[in-house]
Amino acid sequence: MGDLAFRTAGEQAAALAAGRVSALELTDLAIARIERYDGQLNAVVVRDFDRARAAARDADAALARGERKPLLGVPMTVKEAYNVAGLPTTWGLPSAKDWKPAEDAVAVQRVKAAGAVILGKTNVPAFLADWQSYNDIYGTTSNPWDPTRTPGGSSGGSAAALAAGYVALELGSDIGGSLRVPAHYCGVLAHKPTHALVPSRGHLPPFVPALPGEIDLAVIGPMARSAADLALALDLIAGPDEPHAVAYRLALPAPRHAELKDFRVLVIDSHPVIPADGATRAALDRLAENLTAAGAKVARSSPLVPDLAVMADIYTQLLTSIFTADIPIEAYRQAQAAAATVAADDRSLDGQRARGAALTHRDWIAADRVRTGMAARWRGLFAAFDVVLCPVMPTPAFPHDHSPEQRQRRIRIDGVEHPYMDQIVWPGIATLVGLPATAAPIGRSPDGLPIGVQIIGPYLEDRTPIAFAGLIERAFGGFVPPPGF
Repeated sequence: MGDLAFRTAGEQAAALAAGRVSALELTDLAIARIERYDGQLNAVVVRDFDRARAAARDADAALARGERKPLLGVPMTVKEAYNVAGLPTTWGLPSAKDWKPAEDAVAVQRVKAAGAVILGKTNVPAFLADWQSYNDIYGTTSNPWDPTRTPGGSSGGSAAALAAGYVALELGSDIGGSLRVPAHYCGVLAHKPTHALVPSRGHLPPFVPALPGEIDLAVIGPMARSAADLALALDLIAGPDEPHAVAYRLALPAPRHAELKDFRVLVIDSHPVIPADGATRAALDRLAENLTAAGAKVARSSPLVPDLAVMADIYTQLLTSIFTADIPIEAYRQAQAAAATVAADDRSLDGQRARGAALTHRDWIAADRVRTGMAARWRGLFAAFDVVLCPVMPTPAFPHDHSPEQRQRRIRIDGVEHPYMDQIVWPGIATLVGLPATAAPIGRSPDGLPIGVQIIGPYLEDRTPIAFAGLIERAFGGFVPPPGF
């Protein structure tokens, strides 16, 4: 039974279908691991064990009748930001601690329809607005590799639960790296889908009606310990929401290639706004060398790459307009007041982000038009390359830092301090123009912390970066359990 804890969701489903384990046994194993280890991690903050056991018994009865579904009887958790009927959805906000939706999010409905058993929900930062997962309701989640460090955010509890062997599959979300960053910090995998590929209805702040429609830049997607599970989960949750399904059907193209030797790979390891540290660049270098040895065509630069500084500027403007649109009016006025104190010559992304609090609709349209041009540049790039590899973040997981003003925080990169918020430019490369991006582990730092790579693929060709992650997983090694779990 203990061996099953770190099996993939696909392997667990196969064991269930073959009768080697029951859904109730697998669910009890997951619950036992949460009860044993979560005192030190605090990842699963909303527990629904009674209903999970009932669902597991139902799954066992269905299996006994000969029913087969992709996740029938497989236990999993979902990010706290998703609506699950009868469970609180707070986004870490104390004012919402008692709010419970009446209906599951669409993605939750779809994994349940595939037979998944939902154990509960995993921790997030307040308003999903940090690369750390702590809030005044549920407290702090820690990294299984080093409890003094962040597991990432905003899907930090999700990544910690996967790495610790609680579950094999998770649902997270991403607008500023919130799927990819926790995967990188915890040594697991995540996929940020092409924008609007997966309907996000039911993943929204508390009290907000769950209506169809997508938020600019934001996506929801799967997290797992294997690329095969990412592909499995994406197939289950992708596809148009009900109003759009009247006219549209999902038809994702197959991966561009089936072997590493056929891939054309571009590696980007530097950014004009903020560097990546030596350990991260070294891990990316080793991957590039291994890919070359495997026969892939690897380039380290290309004139086709859009201007990353301009991309960072536009992304920051658009992201800030989203956050200021969603926060309460009093918080918005405070943000405007803070923006007024920022020096006009402050060219850091911190400064730009603060001034962007008062972005007008006219300015948003202008920024969006620049984005459209950037998307065209990326289409040209992906005519010459199949995937782009770059860091997820500048460093491995950093120590907990709960100082209240993020604009005052600093991240140390090879001994030099940089503005904390400037890190967002690395995940922003894929996010700005809605490209799919898979985060996958590729090594560890000298301190033993996981290091991941961001595999960016062509628009609507999500199967390509996921397949590439699977190929490097098989060729060079993938997820490794953290010591002690």
